Amino acid sequence: MSERLPLFPLGTVLFPGLILPLHIFEPRYRRLVRDLLSGPAPRRFGVIAIREGRETGVRGVSALHEVGCVATVKEITELDDGRYDMLTIGTQRFRLAALDESLPYLSGEVELLGDPSGDEAESEVAVREVQRAFRGYLDLLAAAGSAEISVPDLPDEPVLLSYLVAAAMIIELPDRQELLVQPDAVSRLAAERRLLSREVAMLRSLGSTPAPDLRSSPYNPN
Repeated sequence: MSERLPLFPLGTVLFPGLILPLHIFEPRYRRLVRDLLSGPAPRRFGVIAIREGRETGVRGVSALHEVGCVATVKEITELDDGRYDMLTIGTQRFRLAALDESLPYLSGEVELLGDPSGDEAESEVAVREVQRAFRGYLDLLAAAGSAEISVPDLPDEPVLLSYLVAAAMIIELPDRQELLVQPDAVSRLAAERRLLSREVAMLRSLGSTPAPDLRSSPYNPN
């Protein structure tokens, strides 16, 4: 299934289920918010990671990754000077099929992607392995940062676990994007197991890294 969505390029990767607060101050994205407000609910747009360029500046965005995530608006607050604070949540992955630059902001024709779990027997093994590896990773982060990291029980559902781990790991954008594009949860969990092994080895050799804040996502300017 395809549809046309406004696009919000960012220097980050949004995953389904992840909360994304945004502070909207640039004129083209104020226009995007006004257009969202003038339309029916649910108000949705696509968050897609920047491959080349930047969100602001002379050159601007010159290339985007192919797969992004739909953001559904939960709350919009208009400020006195015309800026907006917006609270959104990632809901569904998409693949960008065509780009439209006719408006002040980008929009695109997107193909909405499903979220299959993958092979059931493989998913059960993958869930147990990633739960164990992720807890070990968090223990090392806590030890390196001299801080306690408290996480509720990790989910057993493979899709949910795969996105939670993807969002919480301290990894670079290309690694996050590679997790987003995986065809199913089993593939994503397998990729996360490899990344966790790599990160644990680095933590043990370096002994120090900032601990993640698992309570909320960062506030993203545009």
